[in-house]
Amino acid sequence: MADAENLPGAVVQLLIRHGLTVATAESLTAGLLAATLAEVPGASGTLQGGVVAYQNHVKERQLGVDPGLLARAGAVDAEVARQMAEGARRVTGADVGISTTGVAGPEAHQGKPVGTVYVGLAGLPGHAEPEAVLLHLDGGREAIRRTTVRRALQMVQARLTRSA
Repeated sequence: MADAENLPGAVVQLLIRHGLTVATAESLTAGLLAATLAEVPGASGTLQGGVVAYQNHVKERQLGVDPGLLARAGAVDAEVARQMAEGARRVTGADVGISTTGVAGPEAHQGKPVGTVYVGLAGLPGHAEPEAVLLHLDGGREAIRRTTVRRALQMVQARLTRSA
């Protein structure tokens, strides 16, 4: 695995090598994941765009997340993360969707403690169904957001490396 500094570049190169385009749907990270990918020279060869869906109505209207699900489960939920990742693929025409939703703090949200994060992945080779990975992260708001980006990239890297 690439070290933290080279991780975004390694992921961009893997996506390009696999001939895949990518898009993000971000709540918790508010565009940080897309910006991290975009910092890599050559990212335009894979990055299609992203949706910052900080509010539930944006998740519903822009990404197609089921409003009943949001009402029942709240935004910090595995199925919400999966639907967000699928929504990112749909609205941008990308092959792969990556989503982030969670609680960065400083206080709990919708009954979920600070550091509860879901990363959604959709469209990766060898993974027919969208998936969501639950993370329990420590630290302050900025650390949780940055760690989420790093972990999301590590997940994509691991799955693409296995499918090679």
